[in-house]
Amino acid sequence: MEISAEPIIYGLIFVGVLVLVEGVYLVAFGKSISLNSRVNRRLEMMDKGTGREQVLEQLRKEMQQHMKSQSIPLYSLLAEKAQKAAIAFTPQQLILVMAGLAAIAFVGLSIGTETEPPVRIALSIVIGVGAVFFWVSSKAKKRIAMIEEQLPDAVELMVRSLRVGHPFVSAIGIVSKEVQDPLATEFGIIADEAAYGRDVGEALKEMAERLDIQDMRFLSVAVTIQQQSGGNLAEVLDGLAKVIRARFRLFRRVKAITAEAQWSGKFLSGFPLLALIVIQVQDPHYYDEVLDHPYFIPACFIVGILLTLNLIVMRYLTNIKV
Repeated sequence: MEISAEPIIYGLIFVGVLVLVEGVYLVAFGKSISLNSRVNRRLEMMDKGTGREQVLEQLRKEMQQHMKSQSIPLYSLLAEKAQKAAIAFTPQQLILVMAGLAAIAFVGLSIGTETEPPVRIALSIVIGVGAVFFWVSSKAKKRIAMIEEQLPDAVELMVRSLRVGHPFVSAIGIVSKEVQDPLATEFGIIADEAAYGRDVGEALKEMAERLDIQDMRFLSVAVTIQQQSGGNLAEVLDGLAKVIRARFRLFRRVKAITAEAQWSGKFLSGFPLLALIVIQVQDPHYYDEVLDHPYFIPACFIVGILLTLNLIVMRYLTNIKV
């Protein structure tokens, strides 16, 4: 029985490319760019002697560069996630990284497999682009999750600052110094923008839309209403912090309840592909007798469409809004 190791080689090359892009990112921008840094990036840049205005300009440039490059072919699929992840790579650098990873994957496929050159080229492009997309998506998801978890503590810190007599802009500045990244740098940008004359409510609203976080929208609306109609902002934010914590607990509960259904959908969609790989590894000639059948290719397309629809339907069924 002939055993083919090519599927395993494909997976190892993809994992190696993912590790490589993470290593390149850390080497290029240092450990301060990582999400779990104890000293937030904005303060670290200022401690190195960079002026407050230059730091604000650099951070705002990094925030806006990806959405401004949506006109680049295929980059629009990546721009929104790269913006949420606050990727320090410029769009041009990300495209170069994709090309470099595709070239490395092509070399690996040429050495480890006997696939035809056109197939190797196509697989290399898929691996290079797919690895960067997967890496950016995971970064964005992790960063947004950390911001959502930090937000109630940040709002409560603002409440305490307001109750001891600090103005709201100073409360935001305190949050930018006391909490960790990624929220610290985001609030630091708002504090700097307010210091240069921008409306705080407008800055909060822009951050909420850029990060696409519902709780942040609640915060911006509360601040804007208080600016227009007055009132005790500390009491409003205290109630908002309780609401955010309650929504966060409910979201975690819903996520735990729907976890079984989500994994069932993923398993049911992935099992046929896993079975196909196992069959090909154990017996590469298993489908030789039916490859020439006129219904084989249409059947493959139908199965692929049904598996995709299964993922979409299960996602909609378990995507409960909180």
